[in-house]
Amino acid sequence: PQSVPCAGGHRCCPRGSHCSADGESCVTDLGTGTRLAPRAVPCPDGQSECPDDATCCMTGSGAWGCCPMPQASCCADKVHCCPHATVCDLTRGRCVSPAGDADVPLSTAFPAWKRRPPAPVALRQVLCPDGRSACPDGSTCCQLSPAHYGCCPLQNAVCCSDGQHCCPQGTTCDLVHSTCTSLGGSAPPAALPTARDVKCDEETSCPNGNTCCRLSSGAWGCCPLEQAVCCPDHMHCCPQGYTCDPEGGSCLQGGSTRRPWVRKTPALPWGGQVTSGIVQCDEETSCPDGSTCCRLSLGTWGCCP
Repeated sequence: PQSVPCAGGHRCCPRGSHCSADGESCVTDLGTGTRLAPRAVPCPDGQSECPDDATCCMTGSGAWGCCPMPQASCCADKVHCCPHATVCDLTRGRCVSPAGDADVPLSTAFPAWKRRPPAPVALRQVLCPDGRSACPDGSTCCQLSPAHYGCCPLQNAVCCSDGQHCCPQGTTCDLVHSTCTSLGGSAPPAALPTARDVKCDEETSCPNGNTCCRLSSGAWGCCPLEQAVCCPDHMHCCPQGYTCDPEGGSCLQGGSTRRPWVRKTPALPWGGQVTSGIVQCDEETSCPDGSTCCRLSLGTWGCCP
């Protein structure tokens, strides 16, 4: 009485809302049709789930079903269920409480649905102005030499002119006294570790923190994970310790833990210009495909990933 059944009879929405056309969400009847945050109870198999106010119960077929009440008692016939704190009396077809103050009919479980994999987590990196070196998210690229960049472990940092240190935003480098100075005082500068590339072969490379994986064309691609597992479809990859599940489109660990697999990107020429799929900034400068040319404070071009 407090829910609206969706088409197919396997899902429902709270009162005051209705099912969307694709049956994947609930839309409020008032206002502009705000999508309600989907909530569900995961079943022990790790692959099925039930509505938030239901309980997972094993069915006779070995699959999981949903009892339409929270913290329910699953009956031994694997068909029915009873409210919380009651027991199944299959002979009488009733749900009874030990104290004798409850006596209601048995409820029937309905099939559970397969869990949708969680939304992929964005794996961000800071692409350096050379278009091929990269630093971890939250850091700053600083030039070590004309051909190499380093990673300052500070966001929007000030790169020192010695090519070896950096300072927090809003401070200046005092190389004579080896400090970062501001109106409020001083602090020691941070050292710059090199932004290294991952070398795939003698001609191609991937940003630091990536793994080289072959694409379907036979060329090298970059998986944005360290020591990743390359999937046999030549398009995706999984974190270390996981296996690729081609049917589920996900990464599987230990038979139950799942996470979305990651799509690879083409590798870049080693120490040279990108030869295909580039974004041209001007006649002399370019960025990798999928990025955007942006001016840096010095007037030179940078690449926004």
